[in-house]
Amino acid sequence: MSAHFGTRLRKGAVNTTVAALAVAALAASQAPDVTADTQGRRTAADTPAAENGVDAGTDGSATGNSPYYTDLPPLHSPAPAPTQSSATTPAGAGAGESGIPATVLDAYKKAEAQLAQAKPGCNLPWQLLAAIGKVESGQARGGNVTADGTTVSPILGPVLNGSGFANIKDTDNGAYDGDSTFDRAVGPMQFIPSTWAWAGRDGNADGKKDPNNIYDAALAAGHYLCRYGWDMATTTGMRTAILSYNNSTDYLNTVLSWLEYYRKGSHEIPDGTGAVPTDRSDDYTPTSPSVPTTPGTPSVPSTPGTPAKPSTPGKPTKPSTPAKPTPTPAPTPTETVHHLEAAGPAKITAMAGDVYTDRVSARAETAAGKAVAKVRVRFTVVGDTDAEFTGGEKVATIVTDSKGIALAPALQAGEKSGAFTVRATVLGRTLSALDYAATVTPRAADALARTGDAALTCTAGGQFATPVEVKATYKGAAADKVAATATLVKSADDPTTNDKGPYFKDAAGNPVRTLDLQTDADGLLRLPQLYADDTAGAYLLRITTAGGAVLTVELTVTAAETSTPTPAPVESEPEATPSAS
Repeated sequence: MSAHFGTRLRKGAVNTTVAALAVAALAASQAPDVTADTQGRRTAADTPAAENGVDAGTDGSATGNSPYYTDLPPLHSPAPAPTQSSATTPAGAGAGESGIPATVLDAYKKAEAQLAQAKPGCNLPWQLLAAIGKVESGQARGGNVTADGTTVSPILGPVLNGSGFANIKDTDNGAYDGDSTFDRAVGPMQFIPSTWAWAGRDGNADGKKDPNNIYDAALAAGHYLCRYGWDMATTTGMRTAILSYNNSTDYLNTVLSWLEYYRKGSHEIPDGTGAVPTDRSDDYTPTSPSVPTTPGTPSVPSTPGTPAKPSTPGKPTKPSTPAKPTPTPAPTPTETVHHLEAAGPAKITAMAGDVYTDRVSARAETAAGKAVAKVRVRFTVVGDTDAEFTGGEKVATIVTDSKGIALAPALQAGEKSGAFTVRATVLGRTLSALDYAATVTPRAADALARTGDAALTCTAGGQFATPVEVKATYKGAAADKVAATATLVKSADDPTTNDKGPYFKDAAGNPVRTLDLQTDADGLLRLPQLYADDTAGAYLLRITTAGGAVLTVELTVTAAETSTPTPAPVESEPEATPSAS
């Protein structure tokens, strides 16, 4: 456990210097913490976990604070930094330790690329995953993995039964760790089953989430580190994320040392040839203090054959002092919790794509209704929904404040409309869950307006020269991705589709008079080209959206001009020639 780290870390001044210099160098290389966004608000990415109520403690950690390797990198990093894959370890101080098994290295780099797409604001470097992988499992025990990245044999941490380690009862019925009584950290990134249940990822697209697979485990570790919007490009974000993985300052310093080492240079080596660390944070032998004897004073041997002096008869024996009863330890805050009460709205609603205005919160209380502080409450998004907490996770563990309240992170509605549940539970207790009803409504607009005012006219049999473009808004703001329908209606009082007059064309070129559309990112709706048949007259185009916005546009079709034929000239009769009679 981390409490015994110091007994293994003191290997001499050289390695201690390595840790100190590496941490200092890393801190210097980090971008300064950004403390405000463009509106001057402080961002969650740069706010310490304690301020956000995020639990970086035992239950909130990925590993359950299991033991880890304490070996530090060599004093000198490889120079120059190798960039090409090679089966031969380059010469030079520290070159051997800089080698990372090929499959393991590939998994780290692919996880970095996937996180850059999924959570670009996290700025996760693959070297951080390599540093954690080194400290947790020695890069999957030197790269002892199959071609698909699965460990040849399971990597299991000690039984978390409270004997020198955390006490975590079984949560997976032994499915991952083979233990149906207590949990154990599993795999190359050492996830405990209860964390893997929500943090697990499929990193190699085989349809499974396996903590024993380095591709799955590396991607899961990346998402875990990037939750709550933490930014690895800032000192605060990186330190908070690492401590949430294993809550120990010694662990933090060891990981940062390897991170700095790998940033200076690393190279690929064949699977199964990596160096495996030897020192662990739980590798110690407890000793009992002995009472020293005075130097030079020999012990006095008993005299053989000397009978024991009899006690004086009749003298009563002095009764022994009764042992003091062992005091019953005071219950922990978690043990005093009787139930959870809703500390905010029990029902919350947001439009698709929006952040919920109301935050889910729960209050931990005793049986007498007294608030309980410092209790871990887990909030879980449950149901068929793509809604998630800020940072892209569906689970968040929050510590109750002095008023007993745990405030969940802001909830982001997805694109899927419908109902789902946010469930609050007390970690460490089997109590009834507290459910919050959440709803996602479709994207909507409450107003539509044309972007231009040119008259929409066309000659029968032709096409309209001016395109129809409208803008949708909701409460004055552009309404993006809103479903809309454009219909050529018969009249203002008859919304049925017209069977004559202007029309659109489908993909085959056939006339259609109803279209399903969607506004763009700016709330604009650009209708396709409009055509006119041979029927002149006044027509109406009606546009409706989700949310009830309606706009009716007038269209005019004029009769085609008909040319007046020029009459043929009338030939005059020739005059009769008088006879000469």
